[in-house]
Amino acid sequence: MRQTITISLPSEVKRELDRVLREEGISRSDAIRESLKDFLFVRRFRSLRRRMMLRLADRGVPTDQEVFDKIS
Repeated sequence: MRQTITISLPSEVKRELDRVLREEGISRSDAIRESLKDFLFVRRFRSLRRRMMLRLADRGVPTDQEVFDKIS
């Protein structure tokens, strides 16, 4: 089931969005729907990564920063 939501954008953002959408040939709804899917995916990924990094740290596995510091 689909539901409608309303958002507000600053004028400059709406103008640029509309320009890009014309160039890409896609609708606002499609672009915003895909953007929200990407946003939610990234949030899930970051949450999972944060949990995994905590587990790895408990096991003594170095963090990205520790590896970077050692090779720099």
